[in-house]
Amino acid sequence: MTDRKISRRFMLGGTGAALAMPSLVLAQEVPHRRNVMSFSPQRWQDHFDTLGKAAIVADTTSRALHYWDGDGETYNVYPTSVPRTDELTKRGYTEIVRKKVGPDWTPTQSMLEEDPSLKYMPPGPGNPLGTHAMYLSWPAYLIHGTHDTRKIGRQSSAGCIGLYNHMIEELFAIAPIGTQVRIL
Repeated sequence: MTDRKISRRFMLGGTGAALAMPSLVLAQEVPHRRNVMSFSPQRWQDHFDTLGKAAIVADTTSRALHYWDGDGETYNVYPTSVPRTDELTKRGYTEIVRKKVGPDWTPTQSMLEEDPSLKYMPPGPGNPLGTHAMYLSWPAYLIHGTHDTRKIGRQSSAGCIGLYNHMIEELFAIAPIGTQVRIL
C-alpha cells in the first residue's frame, strides 16, 4: 500500500469535475432544437419557385433576414430590426431594384406627421439608413444598415428592414439587383 496524501486542491478539482460531468454528457447527447437567437429556419422552396438571381426572406416574427444566392451554395442569416407595428409592416413579394453606398435619408409624409422635427439627412453617422441601402420595388421600403445598433432584434423601424452596418455591407456585396424578396 502506498502512502499517498490527497491534497485539498485535488479534492476540489475532482469534485468539480464530477459535478460537471452530467452536464457535459447531456450537452453531447441532446441535439440543439433551435438557434440561440430563436430564428425560425426557412427554406427558399417554401417561398419561391426558383432562386433566380438570389432570394431573400425577411421574417418579421423571428426578426431575421435569410439570404440564398442564385445557385443555392450560399445561405446566410442576419439579425434585423423590423417595423414597430403591424400597420407599418408591408408583407408580400418584391425585389431589390436599386442599391446605394452612403444613402441619404428623407422622412416620408407619415413620418413627418408623427414627428414634424424630422429633417433630410445626408450620408454620415447620424443617418438612419446606415452605410448601405437596398431599395425595394415598393416605394419607401428598404433593407438598410443602421448606426443605432440597439435597434437590431427589435420592433423599431418605420417599415424597413434594418441590419448592422457590417452585415448590410456583406449582404449588399452579394445580393444583386433583381434579388427576389419576400417579407413575412
